[in-house]
Amino acid sequence: MKRSRGYLAFFLGIFLTAATCYFVVVTQRQQVQANFQRDADKVARDAEVRLQTYFDMLLGIKGVYALEDRIDRGSFHRFVAELKLDRRYPGFQAIQFVRVVPDAQLAAFSAAVKGDTAIEAAGYPGFQVHPASRRDPHYIIEYTEPLKGNENAFGLDLGALAPHLKALELGRDSGEIVATERITLVQDASGQPGFVARAPVYRAAMPLQTAEQRRAALFGFVAIVFRVNTLMREVVDAPLLEHMRVRIADDGYYDSKDAPPSGADALLYDSAALAAIRQPRGAALEGLSSQKALMVGQRRWQLRIEGYAGARYSSSPLPVLLIGVVGLIISALIAALLVSTRRVIDAKHGLEYSLAELERQKSNVEQARSDLSVVAETLKQAQTNLLTSEKMASLGALVAGVAHELNTPIGNSLLTASALSDMVRDFERRLAADGGLKRSVLEAHLADARKACDIMGSSLMRAADLITSFKQVAVDQASGQRRRFRLDEVVHDTLATYAAQLRRNGCAVHVDVPAGLEFDSYPGSLSQVLSNLIGNALLHGFDGRDGGAITVVARHEEVDTVTLTFADNGVGMTASTLHKVFDPFFTTKLGQGGSGLGMNIVYNIVTGMLRGTIRVESEPGRGTTVTLVLPMRAPEGAPQEPALQL
Repeated sequence: MKRSRGYLAFFLGIFLTAATCYFVVVTQRQQVQANFQRDADKVARDAEVRLQTYFDMLLGIKGVYALEDRIDRGSFHRFVAELKLDRRYPGFQAIQFVRVVPDAQLAAFSAAVKGDTAIEAAGYPGFQVHPASRRDPHYIIEYTEPLKGNENAFGLDLGALAPHLKALELGRDSGEIVATERITLVQDASGQPGFVARAPVYRAAMPLQTAEQRRAALFGFVAIVFRVNTLMREVVDAPLLEHMRVRIADDGYYDSKDAPPSGADALLYDSAALAAIRQPRGAALEGLSSQKALMVGQRRWQLRIEGYAGARYSSSPLPVLLIGVVGLIISALIAALLVSTRRVIDAKHGLEYSLAELERQKSNVEQARSDLSVVAETLKQAQTNLLTSEKMASLGALVAGVAHELNTPIGNSLLTASALSDMVRDFERRLAADGGLKRSVLEAHLADARKACDIMGSSLMRAADLITSFKQVAVDQASGQRRRFRLDEVVHDTLATYAAQLRRNGCAVHVDVPAGLEFDSYPGSLSQVLSNLIGNALLHGFDGRDGGAITVVARHEEVDTVTLTFADNGVGMTASTLHKVFDPFFTTKLGQGGSGLGMNIVYNIVTGMLRGTIRVESEPGRGTTVTLVLPMRAPEGAPQEPALQL
């Protein structure tokens, strides 16, 4: 009986070992597929990001032409040189400007280019429009940077070349960046595949709503020229190509009804054709293939990637062999253990001991959980106390500022009232002594009394305004109620309560908040945010400076959204400080008046109560800009009270 149990345990162990080996093989295959997919996604993502970077640069140049459409060769050369793209984002062949030239103006255009001395003192006497054609209009490459290595493209009439003309007309009518199909660049003697992406440039102050209007306003294109092999050499890591094959095929314009190109006309890139890269040998591994579609200038590129066997995409047989040997040994040992009664009893005793130890560990875990609950409750209470202290400190600062600000108008009123009382008594004395007064004396007394009344009226009006602003801010912050309010009034009231502190710190305030921006939200929460931002600027931004400037700007950019910008020209923040600016209890003024809760509370109020977003931008020595994007009508539902986000 005992022997049969041993055999049964042995065969069961062998079965479990085989199942484990199979599981390891499947897991290794899945890991290889995951590694390949991650590499394939990286190649596709890097290519898309690099192309988007070039296209963003192209739109930037287009934006320059939108401001001033008469940019000469020297200005174009300086602007492209300042971009330093050859060092920052290498991989392109040239940046060009293509001018639309009517056929009647072709001769005058050629003469103007030949005599252009903005860069070359001798001009370009050898300039020639090529190939010669009779058409209207001409699309001629006028500027190309760099010119060296791209001389053949200088003066090229793209209207005479069908692939270029099709892309130009599509970009002209759509107003978008449009790429050509696979072409061979005129400046490339190697015959490598290339393409050109162009953005149309229109005359300023002309309507562009329809295709006909865009055709009438068109006067040129800005373009970036690529050799695909050079571009992909910058995008894909060369060591990665030793384990995979990358091919890019052009499927044509995504909204075109024409048949897509095929064969050699469609292939833009094949890593297997690059002699400088050690290519993988053999056939692609089963399951290691990926295909992704990239949208490049209105064209659809198909990115096909295959993985090959090697150090990167291979599974090692060693773990499987090791598991098999160990499983065989363990199965034999378990079988021998079951045969031996003594060993079974020892195992039972060991199991009982393990169960007792497990029970003790369970008791320890329960005790630890109970202790953790107490600590969590204590931490919650401490959090509530900290938030209350922070709010009371903010209100205390408001009270102190308003009290200091009220001293001046009330003091002026008291002084003027005393002076007026003295003048009245003097007037009564003179009236009693003389029995009558001259008209000039009466008029002088009335003028002085009127002036005193004006002084007291203006001073008390100033005090009343301050009290009204403080009362509104205090009520809003204390109640936290939702109501309709005007943004300019909340900003004005909040700044009024801080006027004394701002003036004492020599801080100038510039406000550009349009009237009529009416919100249905929580004015107290918004005032709390502004108060914390002002306090941060005074405590951190202008630390060690005699003065500074704060700018508050609001713009109604979307239908129901307002962008509120709070900026200062203070000392700014380092990258590490900016990274932790919203962390609770993080402050650069620990023990010097900073609690580390201000910006954390600002973040939670903006994203919780106000249901908006917040972004902070700062550099050392260049000040700090806080951008709030707030809905003019807060979403319905219970607002989220600000709390520490630990």
